[in-house]
Amino acid sequence: MNLFTNQADACKNLLPKDGTVHYHGPLMPLQTANACLANLLSTIEWKHDEAIIFGKHITTKRKVAWYGQQPFAYTYSNTTKLALPFTAELLQLKELVQQQCGEQFNACLLNLYHNGSEGMAWHSDAEKELKKNGAIASLSLGAERKFSFRHKQNKETIPVLLEHGSLLVMKGTTQTNWLHCLPVTKAVTQPRINLTFRTIATTSNP
Repeated sequence: MNLFTNQADACKNLLPKDGTVHYHGPLMPLQTANACLANLLSTIEWKHDEAIIFGKHITTKRKVAWYGQQPFAYTYSNTTKLALPFTAELLQLKELVQQQCGEQFNACLLNLYHNGSEGMAWHSDAEKELKKNGAIASLSLGAERKFSFRHKQNKETIPVLLEHGSLLVMKGTTQTNWLHCLPVTKAVTQPRINLTFRTIATTSNP
């Protein structure tokens, strides 16, 4: 099945230095993206995310899910998750993303933002379980949202609008030198699902 449609300039690096980010634009027709969003909303085992910050246990409005080829343990915000087995739909989407960006992934962290009041603060994805300088592919479904990068040293900020069905790929030293965030906004009233395909380092994949 060919899910590809018109694409953005995926060869252009959105970052001026110290990292590589490619925006591929929408990967699938609108009808397909709508169907994927509806299916993921109803079939994924969503749970409110949890974090321990300065010793305080916090539960977010945002929901998350962690899937993988193996029951990988993944620790962030001082909490650990064990990966559920990939569903058939997640495997199909993973294959689509891999074909588009030329990378291979073995896990996926999904985020569900119910509306624009839910976002993500500045952070980088540099957890010890992840392959060092490995690519992270972010597939967006649902409401269009602004996504921003900020250089850790000079504070330069680079915004990008993530469209329904679009793919953004971060790789190289991006996580070392840049933070990223999903700002909250009152203008967005619809849900958005973000699938971040990642590579957990294993003995055969350091």
